[in-house]
Amino acid sequence: MEYRRLGGSGFSVPVLSFGTGTFGGKGEFFSAWGATDVKEASRLVDICLEAGLTLFDSADIYSSGAAEEILGEALKGRRNEALISTKATFRSGEGPNDVGASRFHLIEAVEAALRRLQTDHIDLFQLHGFDAMTPVDETLSALDDLVRAGKIRYVGCSNFSGWHLMKSLAVADRYNLPRYIANQAYYSLVGRDYEWELMPLGLDQKVGAMVWSPLGWGRLTGKIRRGQPLPETSRLHKTGDKGPQIEEEYLYRVVDALDEIAKETGKSVPQIALNWLLQRPTVSSVIIGARDETQLRQNLGAVGWSLTPEQIARLDAASHRTPAYPYWHQHDFAERNPPPV
Repeated sequence: MEYRRLGGSGFSVPVLSFGTGTFGGKGEFFSAWGATDVKEASRLVDICLEAGLTLFDSADIYSSGAAEEILGEALKGRRNEALISTKATFRSGEGPNDVGASRFHLIEAVEAALRRLQTDHIDLFQLHGFDAMTPVDETLSALDDLVRAGKIRYVGCSNFSGWHLMKSLAVADRYNLPRYIANQAYYSLVGRDYEWELMPLGLDQKVGAMVWSPLGWGRLTGKIRRGQPLPETSRLHKTGDKGPQIEEEYLYRVVDALDEIAKETGKSVPQIALNWLLQRPTVSSVIIGARDETQLRQNLGAVGWSLTPEQIARLDAASHRTPAYPYWHQHDFAERNPPPV
């Protein structure tokens, strides 16, 4: 397992991390992802640790906290072998302060996560979304207090726009508060919007990407192809309208290219899609999920080899989309505004 530094920090993380969205299965949305119990989770953690995958990502809203509880149980007796990442800010209760990035909610959220995870610290704590109702300096000051108290070690964000992230970094620099070293962002071969603004920002400000849904919300599993019905087991039946929307013809164009390269390499479609991400600028870790041992082992096969530059170019071409303004216009000024490399 390769390790990379997370952003501009000295913190090293494995290039593949494990997402616990499949743990618990509470509610219709998360049950469509999976319903992994403690016994199954412990086995998946075994396999991860054996492979050198030591970073486990969760969130307080995953199955209403059950995912964190199951992860805590699965890591009992081996917490020192693992790194834990979790997130908060989305609504976690009915009270007026059970949401957002206020000092009140962040301290409550971290304390609750520590209890569920059965640990005394969180290695990476991320804001799950931007809170425009709370001053940025209040948010960062609360995170600073939590870092100084030893309850969290590094901080990151998720689902921020470019100006959300840049404003937060500017406030952090002005008042000597913790900088976000990680940006947990949606990025895949069928979702390359991250490249327009957030990737150049990440390069310039040294913020590492932790990629969520690297298989395009379940569309790049190798089971979805032109002229075939959606598999009965696909989570898209229940969650397709919740995630990123993708035109069918565009998806099939990318899948056709993946199929060609799969035949050339002997690798699976998901392995190729994941390997492509691992060769993109700013990417520190790609979060993989798995309902069972078979899926996990297949995803672990995405490391230890590399696509050729020619194969990457073909995937780039198949997945290319004209970016929104002003990014398409900036391409004409590459002499002084070069694309990320």
